Amino acid sequence: MENTKEIQHSIFKQIKGSIPSSHSFIHEIAELLSISYDSAYRRVRGEKELTIEDLYKLVTRYNLSIDSIFNVQSGNVTFNCVPLDSETFKVKDWLGFVLQNIKDISSASEKEIIYAAKDVPVFHYFQIPEIAAFKVFFWEKTLFQFPEYKEKMFRLDDIDPEVVKIGKQALVYANKIPTKEIWNQDTFNIMLRQIEFYWVSGFFEKKDDLIILIDRIEKWIQHIQKQAEVGFKFIYGQPAEGIESSYQFYENEVVLSDNTIFVNTDGMNTVFLTFNVLSLLVTSNEFFSAYISNYMRGLLKSSNLISLYGAKDRNRFFNTLFQSIETLKSKVID
Repeated sequence: MENTKEIQHSIFKQIKGSIPSSHSFIHEIAELLSISYDSAYRRVRGEKELTIEDLYKLVTRYNLSIDSIFNVQSGNVTFNCVPLDSETFKVKDWLGFVLQNIKDISSASEKEIIYAAKDVPVFHYFQIPEIAAFKVFFWEKTLFQFPEYKEKMFRLDDIDPEVVKIGKQALVYANKIPTKEIWNQDTFNIMLRQIEFYWVSGFFEKKDDLIILIDRIEKWIQHIQKQAEVGFKFIYGQPAEGIESSYQFYENEVVLSDNTIFVNTDGMNTVFLTFNVLSLLVTSNEFFSAYISNYMRGLLKSSNLISLYGAKDRNRFFNTLFQSIETLKSKVID
């Protein structure tokens, strides 16, 4: 087994990777352990051993894996579970959690996201408020079945401005993070099926809202296509300015069965897995994160990069999405 100094070095390396660069690492440790800055420095350098109480506080606060710390190959992986249910779910709270995580990732010196997208990554919805309005209503009425939504109809103007504000803030931070997204046609078509279901079920209060929503979706896909073309993300309606080559868009026609998000920040790996659409399992377990990293990079190799230079394949992919929009129009509008 590694000696105590090496174990403590591993512990503090994991913790430092999870703390935003804008925060004082030593201050956080000193405050959590109720010790002086000097004592915190000595623990970080391995000059003073951590007590059991210290270890408990650190593991609990930063969701560290004991197996990983002591290099125990048990096969067990500890996840931080962020479950959502109809009794406790609040869109603002959930988006607040997303916003805090994306801010932390954005503040790292070195960062990367690889996103295997069964559904469109949530940040994209907030490019256009009408699309965010539909998705939020869908979550509240259909996914969580809030009682007050049982007889409620969808209207484009019926969304909490605070929800839009938080979502747009998350989008701004997300746009600064180098990201590789892996889509297939169904990533987008899921939303069209939801819209068609709402129309057939009589959940739109006005047909005009349906027409406007489909128009916004067409403009939205044009914007995502433009981001793939230029190789960076930027805000809809603003000049195309961003971090060069920071957005890589891949097509995978075969493998996407769930939403898997791999994040690397200053050498610290974290995995986000979704379940029940919006609920999250989060872990920084070293073994599991390495496994997901290898899997995701293998998935990238078996996918088709269609951003920047893949104009022919990119146009083919997005033209198929536009055709899906036209098909929906023919069903619900024409």
